[in-house]
Amino acid sequence: MATRGRCAKLLPSELNKVCPERGDSPTTHPREMSDLEVVPNLRQSSSSVSKGRRKAHFPAGSNEKEHLISWIPENIQKKECTYFVESSQTSDSGRIVCECGYLREQHLEDAAKPPIFLGKEWDPSRHIQEMPTDAFGDIHFTGLGQKMGKYVRVSSDTPPRVIYHLMTQHWGLDAPNLLISVTGGAKNFIMKPRLKNIFRQGLVKVAQTTGAWIITGGSHAGVMKQVGEAVRDFLLSCSCKEIVTIGIATWGTVYNRDSLICPMGGFPAEYLLDEENQGSLSCLDSNHSHFILVDDGTHGRYGVEIPLRTRLEKFISEQTKVKGGVAIKIPIVCVVLEGGPGTLDTIYNAITNGTPCVVVEGSGRVADVIAQVANLPVPKITMALVQQKLSVLFRDTYELFTEGKLVEWTKKIQDIVRSRQLLTIFREGKYGQQDVDVAILQALLKASRNQDHFGHENWDHQLKLAVAWNRVDIARSEIFTDDHKWKPTDLHPVMAAALISNKPEFVKLFLEQGVRLKDFVTWDTLVYLYDNMAPSCLFHSKLQKVLLEERDHTAGPKMPRVQLHHVSQVLRELLGCSTQPLYPRPKHTERPRLAVPVPHIKLNVQGSSLRSLYKRSAGRVTFTMDPIRDLLIWAVVQNHKELAEIIWAQSQDCMAAALACSKILKELAREEEDTDTTDDMLALAEQFEHKAIGVFTDCYRKDEERAQKLLTRVSEAWGKTTCLQLALEAKNMNFVSHGGVQAFLTKVWWGKMCVDNGLWRVIACMLFFPLVYTSLITFREKKLQPVGCLTRLRAFFTAPVVIFLMNILSYFTFLLLFAYVLMVDFQPSPSCWEYLIYFWLFSLVCEETRQLLYDPDGLGIVKMASLYFKDFWNKLDICAILVFMAGLTCRLIPSTLYPGRIILSLAFIIFCLRLMHIFTVSKTLGPKIIIVKRMLKDVFFFLFLLAVWVVSFGVAKQAILIHNEERVEWLFRGVVYHSYLTIFGQIPSYIDGVNFNIDQCSPNGTDPYKPKCPETNEDNKKPIFPEWLTVILLCLYLLFTNILLLNLLIAMFNYTFQQVQEHTDQIWKFQRHDLIEEYHGRPPAPPPFILLNHLQALVRRGLLRRPATRHRQLKEKLEKNEEAALLSWEMYLKENYLQHRQSQEKQNTEQKIRDIAQRVDVLAELLDLDRVKRTGLVEQRLVSLEEQAHHGAQALRWIMRALQGNGFSSGEDMPPLGSSKASEMKDIGLERKPEESHPPYHVLARNLLYPGSHTLRFPVPDEKVPWEVEFPVYDPPAYSAEHKDMAVQDPFSPSLESLLKINYNTMDGLIDRQSFHGLYAVQDGLPLNPMGRTGLRGRGRLHCFGPNHALHPIVTRWRRNLDGSIIRKTLKKMLEVLVAQYPLSDVWALPGGSLEPGETLPLKLKWILRREFWPQFQNLLKQGTEVHKGYLDDPRNTDNAWVETVAVSVHFDSQNDVEMKRLNSFLQGCDPELCIRWQVLDKRMPLHANHKELLHKASTLLGAYY
Repeated sequence: MATRGRCAKLLPSELNKVCPERGDSPTTHPREMSDLEVVPNLRQSSSSVSKGRRKAHFPAGSNEKEHLISWIPENIQKKECTYFVESSQTSDSGRIVCECGYLREQHLEDAAKPPIFLGKEWDPSRHIQEMPTDAFGDIHFTGLGQKMGKYVRVSSDTPPRVIYHLMTQHWGLDAPNLLISVTGGAKNFIMKPRLKNIFRQGLVKVAQTTGAWIITGGSHAGVMKQVGEAVRDFLLSCSCKEIVTIGIATWGTVYNRDSLICPMGGFPAEYLLDEENQGSLSCLDSNHSHFILVDDGTHGRYGVEIPLRTRLEKFISEQTKVKGGVAIKIPIVCVVLEGGPGTLDTIYNAITNGTPCVVVEGSGRVADVIAQVANLPVPKITMALVQQKLSVLFRDTYELFTEGKLVEWTKKIQDIVRSRQLLTIFREGKYGQQDVDVAILQALLKASRNQDHFGHENWDHQLKLAVAWNRVDIARSEIFTDDHKWKPTDLHPVMAAALISNKPEFVKLFLEQGVRLKDFVTWDTLVYLYDNMAPSCLFHSKLQKVLLEERDHTAGPKMPRVQLHHVSQVLRELLGCSTQPLYPRPKHTERPRLAVPVPHIKLNVQGSSLRSLYKRSAGRVTFTMDPIRDLLIWAVVQNHKELAEIIWAQSQDCMAAALACSKILKELAREEEDTDTTDDMLALAEQFEHKAIGVFTDCYRKDEERAQKLLTRVSEAWGKTTCLQLALEAKNMNFVSHGGVQAFLTKVWWGKMCVDNGLWRVIACMLFFPLVYTSLITFREKKLQPVGCLTRLRAFFTAPVVIFLMNILSYFTFLLLFAYVLMVDFQPSPSCWEYLIYFWLFSLVCEETRQLLYDPDGLGIVKMASLYFKDFWNKLDICAILVFMAGLTCRLIPSTLYPGRIILSLAFIIFCLRLMHIFTVSKTLGPKIIIVKRMLKDVFFFLFLLAVWVVSFGVAKQAILIHNEERVEWLFRGVVYHSYLTIFGQIPSYIDGVNFNIDQCSPNGTDPYKPKCPETNEDNKKPIFPEWLTVILLCLYLLFTNILLLNLLIAMFNYTFQQVQEHTDQIWKFQRHDLIEEYHGRPPAPPPFILLNHLQALVRRGLLRRPATRHRQLKEKLEKNEEAALLSWEMYLKENYLQHRQSQEKQNTEQKIRDIAQRVDVLAELLDLDRVKRTGLVEQRLVSLEEQAHHGAQALRWIMRALQGNGFSSGEDMPPLGSSKASEMKDIGLERKPEESHPPYHVLARNLLYPGSHTLRFPVPDEKVPWEVEFPVYDPPAYSAEHKDMAVQDPFSPSLESLLKINYNTMDGLIDRQSFHGLYAVQDGLPLNPMGRTGLRGRGRLHCFGPNHALHPIVTRWRRNLDGSIIRKTLKKMLEVLVAQYPLSDVWALPGGSLEPGETLPLKLKWILRREFWPQFQNLLKQGTEVHKGYLDDPRNTDNAWVETVAVSVHFDSQNDVEMKRLNSFLQGCDPELCIRWQVLDKRMPLHANHKELLHKASTLLGAYY
């Protein structure tokens, strides 16, 4: 055997012997027993083997192997003992070994020479050094087929990230979806056959379906062998891909490990599994796929791999995997079978690190001990009970349990059971738990529902997998069962994943499970959803344009992040300018939202934006007015039909939502380039319109008045608009033409009068108003029925129909007077009638100005102007007024009097055209006006075609007939005018030369009133142009224009007419609204008397500063209670509509066929499930029968022994009639599960590992905490840390002399050693913790013996919405508390801490407050309320030093509190790593456990939610 000293000088030929190539068999030599147990370690430096040798060792082209050979020695180390110290123990063969366990010859040559500077005692920290590893590559188990695995020898101090990088990057393993850590007995044990099968099948099933990694100890014994055989049987039974099974074993305990040593890497390394000769060592299991062999430089010591395994598992569980659009944080679960002391340590470490554990009851030893006490209250888990369990379950080794070991086991079992949320007991035959995979899922779910302060969020892994695979059936059958009660908030991450992945079935499932969209949709959620929109979506491209514009505007180098005000900008383009922005733009004074921590203070003084300091914080609050609306918009803009329908079914303001979605989809379809997508959008828009019609129909049938209120109710959620306005913006003619909508418009048109009043009655009352006080006119309201009522007259003249008729009368009067002036009374100086026209026109101008500036919704002058000029009749009004003003200007100038009259005549024409708007009220003439308007568009496009022929013929005719015509006006006449008239039959007389007359033209073109003559003969003055050509051109021109183009125009007109005629009723009803709205908001007096109303409005708005108000009939803002009742009623009828629609769909033949097929499938599943249940029931009965037979046999044996004696008695106790296990489980089942929220003794102060050190406390069970209870074996270690940064601290090494100088229970100089709990005992110069034992002597990390006083201010304020209202949860107000995260800390804490001697404020509090605010903060503390004064259960407490604190509640009740604002302004960060923020108060917030108790008391004091 080669020694370590020779290893450094190995030749290439010798290397081949140690590292045989593929196909070579390893050389074996006969060896003694000592050779079997001790294996030499090869030593290799990083430069001992050149790259050339590595290349020579492998065939050419093996680049991956060469990269692995170079990477592993550079990044992964092994450990070797460098100093031989003779041990008192010897090897099995009697040879002398070192303290590390290796023989002298197995050390390096220099290790046997004792260096002076190292000392005589062997110290692993100094005498074991790291070197590049020499064992890695592929492992092949000799004689067991072609199965190949990976292995590597690593140092016990190797960083987990390096090992994870090796596995995922170099070994090619995909990141796991689940990490299953299996631990238990390392020796072979016997399991019941049925339990063994259940364990194997369940473990492999969950690993195969989820893509999990299974981690074990890797040896061929015990539970590791069970796992390996389970994987082997599964692979033999199917052709699925290999299950990743990773064995993490101790290098020093692996038998035959010499065959794995190869400095160049073993590819493969042949390994022989030899159980017969392994002795105290262990062989590797051949059914594992990967091995990590942990080396600490020792030999034969088990358990070395546990710390590294724990760190690796924790590191992997902190990684995030993205699969199927779902970010999965890799969860970890520990599965326990059987086991001994090492298994108990593993379970304890797993629970301490927040890893859920599944303990298989019935597997034996430790697993059964924990399973049998798991349901007991912790105070009942006493040393006597644990001793009883050990005596039964550890019969062979029970004598080895000393009292100290019993104390340690009791303490650890108590801590394990105390974390019930992480402990799951798998019991064979338990209902709902037929397999281990179900138990593993239950463990993950239970851990997620009760997250501890470590913040592991791996609870939803299985559900995320189901979402990623889109398997809603698995989620329904295995996740959402009666045994699992999911909290809706736990489903929010997977809800977002289902939305992004467009999986409506999962969204529907989550809604069925109680997810409330109002709680799910928050600012962060919406931003996240919009960030993850499909790039192919049109809305995404429009959003990117907005971001580009903002970047160009701000001249920033980077693209800004998507925020909701960017979304609002795009949505306003789609919804129209009449709506308010759905998401407000953040003010410049607000701090920007932080996505990741920045290197300075992280404080946001705005309460509503506090959640910006979190990245997907679990405590964030919905700020939006209608979260369902936000989610509906997100789904609609992406044209997700099923998602949009599901979300719309959840909406409250459903009618407005449907109409808004229809508007958005129509606008997007107008810009969409893909025709299929456009058709889908238009179809979905039509469906939403039908939904709105359906809901409104049901509402109108139920209650007409309330249904009409829904039309005019101002919807705050949809930009302060109304359903009617949304329908008009989207041009939903079907909705507007609905009978209920038209009835409402008719009611508005008639004002307060009854709609059955005849028009002749209204005209009669207009002409003779006293008739209003007769019964000729009837009113709807009873208060207007009395004849003498003064408001009766006002109600009549303010009705839109009356205003309309009066304006018609006024307008006709204006036109008659205007015509009279133009034709009869147009004098050089204006007459009185002409001045009246000017005054009349001034009133019209004032009215148009009022319409332009009338802004009751606060849209702004720009938006109002755009809305004003969108109306065609407004444009016509402006045109008429401008032309009139131009004519008036010319008319007032004497020299341009006649042009002025001409311009005024043109203005009269335009004013007359305005009369057409009046006809829109007529059902007969209204659609005709629409036809005319659409025909005008046809004519406009037709003129382009006509102009081509007119100009081409005109230019050719002019050039052929006339030579050099220089007069522009006659050029225009010849080219355009004459050519145009030719179409209508006015053919020029000279075009063919027959009717040519020289007197009708000017030969030289000098006569301005005659055209220039054509080309003529100078002799006889006859035309000489080619007459045949002009005639042909004329014929062709008339053919194309008169026959082709004019008939095309007629066909276009006919098509337009047919289109409008088919929807005449809808079009008229739709356009009728514009007229009604105009005259509904118009002042009652007609021009010119309307100026009185304008003057009144000017006084009201200009002098009295009263804002413009809209009449309640068209836009009404309801009270909150009334609005809530109305929306609830609408939602109720919406449910009826959906149910009715669903019943109609079921009546469809195709749907019936689908339902039948689905029922057949369900029936088949139920039959299979019933068979499985019946099989399980039979198995349970068989098990019960076996137990009864076993007890019957025991009873018979007892009877036989009794009869064999001389009497009927026996010295043995009579066996129980029933199963002891069953009776025990019955007792446990009847035991009440306690709510151990307030344990009787301190718990944190007894954690085994003291914080900030490697010191382990002496285990102290609950029953041994009080000093009064005798504890003879209590021997705690002593630990006192030295604080270099503290000016005052008690002696580091307590001696009796120095301790006698300390004055306890009084003021000791500046140090206050008085306890809030009275006098405390002092023993041997050291004070005793008044709350009992902690397992550690000394002062630990505290600076003084005895009480260490602290101060913890609890600064709180109410959590508020954007509008300032206090947020509530379960009817209780929610608080926000000021917390800080100090450097080198993973959790948040209250801004306080230990008080320095003589100081009134803690040092940590001073870190976050500016010096000038310290006195003011002291005043705040004096004004606060003391919620706790006394002992604090702190992990730093010891037997002789403890923390006592005063917790003072400082609450700011008002959001405008001056002191709170000053506090926010004086917060600072003296360290870049210090973070400060306002945190929502919740029991699951990541805070120190003892601080949570203080917060609980503060919240109870304020009656707030906790």
